[in-house]
Amino acid sequence: MCVACDYTIHRKDHHLGWNRDFVPVLRAEPGSTIHFKCLDSSGGQFDAGSTAQDVTTMDFSRVNPVTGPVFVEGAEPGDVLKVSIRHFAPSGLGWTANIPGFGLLADQFTDPAIHIWKYEPSTMAPSLFGPGGKVPLKPFAGTVGVAMAEPGLHSVVPPRRVGGNLDIRDLTAGVTLYLPIEVPGALFSIGDTHAAQGDGEVCGTAIESQMDVEITLDLIKDTKLASPRFTTPGPVTHHLDAAGYEVTTGVGPDLMTGARESVMRMIDLLTAEHGLSPVDAYMLCSVCGDLRISEIVDMPNWVVTFYFPRIVFA
Repeated sequence: MCVACDYTIHRKDHHLGWNRDFVPVLRAEPGSTIHFKCLDSSGGQFDAGSTAQDVTTMDFSRVNPVTGPVFVEGAEPGDVLKVSIRHFAPSGLGWTANIPGFGLLADQFTDPAIHIWKYEPSTMAPSLFGPGGKVPLKPFAGTVGVAMAEPGLHSVVPPRRVGGNLDIRDLTAGVTLYLPIEVPGALFSIGDTHAAQGDGEVCGTAIESQMDVEITLDLIKDTKLASPRFTTPGPVTHHLDAAGYEVTTGVGPDLMTGARESVMRMIDLLTAEHGLSPVDAYMLCSVCGDLRISEIVDMPNWVVTFYFPRIVFA
């Protein structure tokens, strides 16, 4: 329980998509700290006993619920919403799935798969993935944003200029996020909480995990902002860096092709060196490996790299 919070919003108060006409579940003054109880990205469809068969029957109309929205008093178009992320209270249970038709290598991984994670929520100690592998955890919210100026219902799946499904793994405790406001009251919502994710979230899912989040919302008046930006309080990869990295590359004139090739080569490496099945290696890459654009100026070819932290198998 958040003893310093001004309000609590419960999991039942969630919505799917963004709409400037949604009725807010709370009206809050700038500077308020709010305790959001968030669902996981499946909307609670998976549990400790879920199997690959459950992936095939997932109801996509329930995917990516966000808790809210909050009407911030005095917020107007042209202002900026300052979102201070205070704390995460994880549940201790999560999942990663290969969902047919979804992910960077969807054409290669066509069968459903799921891995259920159990972790210690008080310590957030690395969580076991198969024999010998342990993934360092770092909780964050994948979906965080405000309503768009355009009327009507807009899907919660893609990221947008006002936030949304950003899936930026560094939006964790201590970070300050700034969002452009396009409608009166901003209509802020948050959800899609993760226990860990690699940059790129290559299979389409991270360690999806129900959590509570504490957020302080404030206003910066009359300030132009074209898209989200954020400030971190310190290093962002300290949980992964200690044992170094294995790195694969994709080189060529197309960044998407380069991204796919660098991930495929890492999957090949993990299967050869650690005995993982290809789909397990793919899901593991999604929760702790990082895609990077390492070079984009020496035409006609660019370099995409994939960094896998050696600490997982240390």
